[in-house]
Order: sequence, then C-alpha cells, then structure tokens
Amino acid sequence: MKLKKIVWMFALVLLVVGLAACSGDKEEGDNNDAAGDKDKGKQTTLKVAALESAYGADMWNKIAESYEAANENVKIELTLKKNLEEVIRPNMQAGEYPDAVLLATGRPEALTETLIKENGLEDISDVFEGKVYGEDINVKDKMLSGFTNTLATNPYADGKTYLAPMFYSPTGLFYNAGLLEEKGWEVPKTWDEMWELGEKAQAEGISLFTYPTTGYFDTFIGSMLYAAGGTDFFNSAMTYEDGIWESKEATKVFETVEKLKDYTEKNTVANANPNDFTKNQRLILDNKALFMPNGTWVAGEMAEAPRAENFEWAMMPMPAFEEGGDRYAFTFFEQMWIPAAAKNKDAAKEFISYMYSDEAAKIFLEAGAIQPVNGIIDQLEGQNKTFYSVYESEGALPAMGTFASTKPVPGVNMGDTLYGSIDSVMSGKISYKEWQANVEAASDKLRDAMN
Repeated sequence: MKLKKIVWMFALVLLVVGLAACSGDKEEGDNNDAAGDKDKGKQTTLKVAALESAYGADMWNKIAESYEAANENVKIELTLKKNLEEVIRPNMQAGEYPDAVLLATGRPEALTETLIKENGLEDISDVFEGKVYGEDINVKDKMLSGFTNTLATNPYADGKTYLAPMFYSPTGLFYNAGLLEEKGWEVPKTWDEMWELGEKAQAEGISLFTYPTTGYFDTFIGSMLYAAGGTDFFNSAMTYEDGIWESKEATKVFETVEKLKDYTEKNTVANANPNDFTKNQRLILDNKALFMPNGTWVAGEMAEAPRAENFEWAMMPMPAFEEGGDRYAFTFFEQMWIPAAAKNKDAAKEFISYMYSDEAAKIFLEAGAIQPVNGIIDQLEGQNKTFYSVYESEGALPAMGTFASTKPVPGVNMGDTLYGSIDSVMSGKISYKEWQANVEAASDKLRDAMN
C-alpha cells in the first residue's frame, strides 16, 4: 500500500512536470512569435519636413532612401519646400505635425522661435546620450565639441537639448583675395586698419563694405559682442541683463556699425531685401565693394554669377577692436527638432541620430552641407577646406549662441530691433544712440518674460 502510494505520487509529479514543460514550450513559442513580429515591426511612416535651401532637395531624397535601406520598419514621407513655414504652419495649426523638422531659428517667419516660446519642442537630450543609428558610438562622442551647450540648442538654459545642430558654417567677412593681392593691400586685422583700407579703396572708387540684408548682421554683431567683452559679456547680452546694451562694450559695437555707414556702397540699403540681396553680393564679385558678412554657402549661391578676372573667394574673421585683440568667426548652424505634438517621437529621435552617421554625413557633404562631426574637415577640399580652417589658419576663436527664449511680449522683437534697424542706421535715419536705446528698451521688456 505504501509502495503504491509512492508510485502514484511519482507519476503525478511527472504529469505536472510534463504539463509545465508543455506550457513552457507554448509560452516560449509565443514569445518567439512576438519577437519575430517585433523584429519585422509595424512600419512607421515618419513625416520629415526640411527647408529646401541652397544645398538643394536631392540630398534629402538620398537621405530618405539611405535611412529606409538601413531601417526597413520606417518609411520616410518628405516635405521639402523653400517656403516651408507657409506649408507646415497651417497643418500644425490644424493639429497635423511633422515628426522631425529641419528649420533653423533666425528666419523672418520665426516659426521655430514660436514653438520655442510656446514650449512646443520635444526634449531630445537622450539622442546625444544614445548611439548613432547603425554605429557603435554615442552621438555626443561623434560630434564636435561645444555645439550642444549653447542657447541655440538649449533655449531654456535648463541643461536640456531641444534642437539638434546641423550643417555648420563659419561666418565672417567675405572678399576677393585676388583684388587685394592685385592692389597690394593687406587684409585688415583691426578696425583701425579697416578704416585705413576704406580710405584707400574710396580713392579708387571702391566701397569698403556691403551686406546682403540686415539679417546677416546676427553673426556679424555676435562676433563683435564676443570681441568687445568675451563669452560672459555675450551671454549677459543674450539673457537680457539689465543695462548690458548701455555698457561701454556694447557702445563700442553700436558706434562701429554706425561708422561703417560712411564706407558702405550707396545702393546697399535699397537692395537689402529678399528679392535683390544678390545684387549686393555681386558687388564683391564685381570689385565694387571689398567686404560683406556672409557664410560659406555664398560661394555656391553665387556659383553661376559673372565675376572679375582673377576672382578668388576668401573669408576673414571679424577685426579686433585693438592691436592683438581676440578675433571671432561666428559659427552658424541649422537646427533639427521634434514637435512636442509629433506622433512618432521615438522614431524621429532615431532618425535624428542617423544624421550624424558616416553615411549621412557623406551624403550631406556631397551637397556641400557640412555636419558638425569629428574628422569632417579632413574630408574637405579646396575652397571649403580654406573656409572651415579659419579657426586654425587665422587664429580665430569660435563664437556660438543666440538670445534666450522668452514668452511672447506684444510689440517686442529683439531681432527686428537689433538687426532690422540697421538699414535705418546706414541710411542716416536714426543715430547709433537711438538704436542703442531701442535695443536696451526691448531687452528690459524681455527680461522678465525669459523662459
């Protein structure tokens, strides 16, 4: 009886173990099926909106093809427009948002700034802590240093990144090296040398200065602010510190811009608009003006324009205010971001990380768009290598940053006040002191509205 009981219990144990094993097999099979489904993935349609700039649309089509080949679970739906804001703004107002947007700050429509002020951008700090899509390296380690700790990427100064830096370009004063060589004129390193050269040029019917539009003064004045007072001074100006625009450092900047009025080509102000700005850029090509603020993209933008014999593009950093003083070349970069209301944020973050991959950087480079990744300068040739080596060859210091984000203040726009007023300064309608007072007044109104 006892033996029977033992045999019965042993059989029962075997039965339970067998059932558990069957159950385990089924569960494991279900998990494998689920993993298989996950690997196959439900295809995501990622809506990417990008400004069609001087780099052209073809590079974005190649990026889409390349990414789809690398990630079969994603289908890229591209919106490429030169007037991108006009196309996507109405859709966004109707609740239809792109998943990823390439659109920089500093444009007249200010769509990106609007999203910043409304806290409408997604925090993408984790993108830079994670891997580059398809590569075994973190995004932050792949990137050039200094690009993700400025107000241009961290607009709230809260230690979080909301805008990804893309397509960087040193900016400075562009000129025809062939003309200066022909005349035997030295490239000026200080503002005093600039004024001396201006007198020589005027004697030969050549203006010292021109500018495409007042918008190009953002990097121009930014570099001057750095040169006048250094990094801390610049950051104080960008965060609306009380009295900063009335300081001796700021006054030096305002006075210098007003003095340029006497050396600026006479038709510049009339042509400083979106329709005619290339006429001002042509002044450099035709040897009618010596210097203009611009970025490395200008060479491609004017590639088909006629030019003087022996023309050779060159770029110099902003002149120093005194002998031996620091000279700066402001680094402009475009920005990519994810709307906070986007539907596919995780997929958009993976796509942004891919922007820093070797494959993507190569595609962009072929179109002339330079990503801020390590080793990129070694891949440049000719004119571009000269432009991007300004920090080494000219001893220039890099300058980066922009104004801190604020809540909307009716009737106040710092960009319009600081840069948009320059046409009036150049035409003599207002003095630098009036301009300076207006900027300080705008800063006062924005200080308490800072996000």
